[in-house]
Amino acid sequence: MQNINKDRYNNMQYNYCGKSGLKLPALSFGLWHNFGDHTPYQSMVDLVLTAFNNGITHFDLANNYGPIPGRAEENFGKILKEELAGYRDELIISTKAGYTMWDGPYGDWGSRKYLIASLDQSLKRLGLDYVDIFYHHRMDPNTPLEETMGALHSIVQSGKALYVGLSNYDGTTLEKAVNILNKLGTPCIINQNKYSIFVRDIEENGLKETAIAAGSGIISFSPLAQGLLTERYIHGIPEDSRVKTDARFLQETGVKEKLPQIQALHEIAKKNNMTLSQMAIKWQFREPGITSVLIGASKPSQIIENIEALNKPDLDAQTIAEIDAVIKP
Repeated sequence: MQNINKDRYNNMQYNYCGKSGLKLPALSFGLWHNFGDHTPYQSMVDLVLTAFNNGITHFDLANNYGPIPGRAEENFGKILKEELAGYRDELIISTKAGYTMWDGPYGDWGSRKYLIASLDQSLKRLGLDYVDIFYHHRMDPNTPLEETMGALHSIVQSGKALYVGLSNYDGTTLEKAVNILNKLGTPCIINQNKYSIFVRDIEENGLKETAIAAGSGIISFSPLAQGLLTERYIHGIPEDSRVKTDARFLQETGVKEKLPQIQALHEIAKKNNMTLSQMAIKWQFREPGITSVLIGASKPSQIIENIEALNKPDLDAQTIAEIDAVIKP
């Protein structure tokens, strides 16, 4: 077990999650990437401890993170046991279920069968008795919402999760789900959705407005647009970038089209004494609604750079207008 910084909470902001009593750090740490079989174990340890030593208390997983499903939970469970065993009550640990985990008709989506079985498997991989937040990971077009929300309610009643959240929902479905959960007595305290300067679907599909009205928090993922909103693409596409090495989430043609926007945004950030990634994070908090921003990292220095964004001045109206003019000319 390594030394833990005694001053870790001094420089982090914590926000109430919707109308609940739970606080989340302004920046949370996601294990979507870099916690599978291709990253050295010590590098994973360094990332997690850098986050925790700088006040990030929330670690976000899902059953299918890997890329081999379940591997991120296994690796994080090992880190918890070997490095953070005495700090469980200082941590918020979340996981999700909704995408494919095993063969057959019961291995994905949102049935009661799948959700409860999946969480049981996640707890074994993590080595935990409960998670703090359990999410349904995506809307299920076939299972009745009443069944999915009922399963989430049962999970909280069983003590295997303390809170429930919803991920990748739109505003209309969220409103229906929230009403069901409220009647059951297990409110949805958090929504996790993709949100960045480049991707603003939650403003267009009603999710952001509905979540605020319902008293649910919002945690945004991919705030840096899979690395596009960083310094890496200012001068073009690097040969070792995710675009070149993993085309699952970024395609080269689409990235090339965005390069002029990336360069223009970089100039706006530089004018405001920020890196592009810092401006992208600060942009998230330009108006009410966002509880926490979910960051990922491959290096500890990236975590530090992102945390430093919280100490930067708020973006003024002129800067926000300049950013919008780049994206929506």
